Amino acid sequence: MKQLMQGNTAAARGLYEAGCCVASSYPGTPSTEITEEAAKYDAIYCEWAPNEKVAMETAFGASLAGKRSFCGMKHVGLNVAADPLFTVSYTGINAGMVICVADDPAMHSSQNEQDSRHYARAAKLPMLEPSDSQEALTFFKRAYDISEEYDTPVIVKMCTRIAHSQSLVETGERHEAPAHPYEKNIAKYVMMPGNAMKRHPIVEERTRKLQEFAEHTDINRTDTGQDNAIGIITSSTCYQYVKEACGDKFPVLKLGMIWPLPDEKLKTFAGSVKRLVVVEELDGFIEEHCRALGLMCEGKSLFGYLGELSQNIVAGKLNITTTPGVKLDEKIPPRPPVMCAGCPHRGLFYTLNRAKCTVLGDIGCYTLGAVAPLSAMEMTLCMGASVSALHGFNKAGGENAVAVIGDSTFMHSGMTGLANIAYNQSKSVVIILDNSITGMTGHQQNPTTGKNIKGDPAGKIDLESLCRAMGFRRVRVVDPYNLKECADAVSEELEAEESSVIISRRPCALLKYVKHNKPLHVDPAKCRACSSCMRIGCPALAMKNGKAHVDDTLCVGCGVCEQLCKFDAFEEGRK
Repeated sequence: MKQLMQGNTAAARGLYEAGCCVASSYPGTPSTEITEEAAKYDAIYCEWAPNEKVAMETAFGASLAGKRSFCGMKHVGLNVAADPLFTVSYTGINAGMVICVADDPAMHSSQNEQDSRHYARAAKLPMLEPSDSQEALTFFKRAYDISEEYDTPVIVKMCTRIAHSQSLVETGERHEAPAHPYEKNIAKYVMMPGNAMKRHPIVEERTRKLQEFAEHTDINRTDTGQDNAIGIITSSTCYQYVKEACGDKFPVLKLGMIWPLPDEKLKTFAGSVKRLVVVEELDGFIEEHCRALGLMCEGKSLFGYLGELSQNIVAGKLNITTTPGVKLDEKIPPRPPVMCAGCPHRGLFYTLNRAKCTVLGDIGCYTLGAVAPLSAMEMTLCMGASVSALHGFNKAGGENAVAVIGDSTFMHSGMTGLANIAYNQSKSVVIILDNSITGMTGHQQNPTTGKNIKGDPAGKIDLESLCRAMGFRRVRVVDPYNLKECADAVSEELEAEESSVIISRRPCALLKYVKHNKPLHVDPAKCRACSSCMRIGCPALAMKNGKAHVDDTLCVGCGVCEQLCKFDAFEEGRK
């Protein structure tokens, strides 16, 4: 049956049809929906792990037990999982194990433009790269066959455009792969130096065999063209741009297996064309390999290293005339990022701004605390870095500083930083922004919410008890809608002579089960147009006709703006 599917949905279908039994992931755009969609199949046990390292180790454990497994993450998440990644390359697998990493060219929702293809080469692992939804389904299925045939985890690399675009997919039935009996094998699975040294030659031989496979597999294919003046080597979404720009005019070598690369196929293709061009996003991964083979080619000199490509860019750089499309000449006004109306983080960030704190931030929707008019965050590096950096900042003599970190991010990698503060005794104030969900990636559960990936009851970690167990005597909970309570807590903890944790607790305003107050409205007779209420940057507030105005379609009645008004102009809505 054929149906229109998003790339991530098709990938999940591929997991199902391949007989995957265990999936453990950490949500991260643009990879999140793969595991969310896989969880809809009862035949696959799915879970959200606290972080990507745990997810990969869980998937490895399931493979070791004899069941096909999966873990998914975005590109920066692969950094977190790099430790097990490099060693599981040495151990190999029992049942098939597939790792998905989703890159984010143009940084739609990321802090860098990392190119994950380097990981495949460095870890000596095969990597497949689909170019549409159908290939996403097919490649995930093929990945399990390759995994089990060559005794290796297989990485499937997605990107934002393939993950979130839609195309036709033909689905099939689930194939229940037979379980692989677990057999004790210390030499294979215990990676102490003596065993690891014996495994390394096996990895190198495996790479050689995989390169032979790359030469002959239909995962890599050549599309014939009418004119061999130019030959194009490409992969992933760039293949779509090339075909849209060039049609069948030029021959194209489409690489679906991006590592190991097929050396002979590359040489043969290069010899059949007059001019060789590599079209790829981010780094010149394929281009550098071609040059190492002695092939004269162009690539990054034309397309650069930054952001995404498009069919127009490809056509322009190759001087190809394409069929004119619809162009939008009018400039679209920019929409600056902003916290939602009623966001529980807004009151806390307003407080920190007023206290003139140095705020070391973390990864999450609360990173928007750095944006005007709140402008209350001065550093964001990676998951968990706020807590660790605060400790270093204070040990180096920093003053009046706090760290902010979300509840999900704290479980991901903030706990170890907090343990460092407790152990090495810096006078640090850590604020955990507990909005009862993983907000930025679309409301996924985490170990503090008490629910699993399907919303069923699950183990729930108590943040207050955890912090006290780590050695913190000063642990307090505040309501971020109460500005005085927040201000008192921040002031008192900064003055304290020991480290402390403030938990700012209020559920995300967008959660379906959260019941809101009636919208507020402004009495024009009382409003003095002082704009004090505008300092919190709430999208429900605006100045109209010289007076403050509340958009009652956005307002959730949180009351933060009301606390800023000295003239009592805000009142409960009349609806």
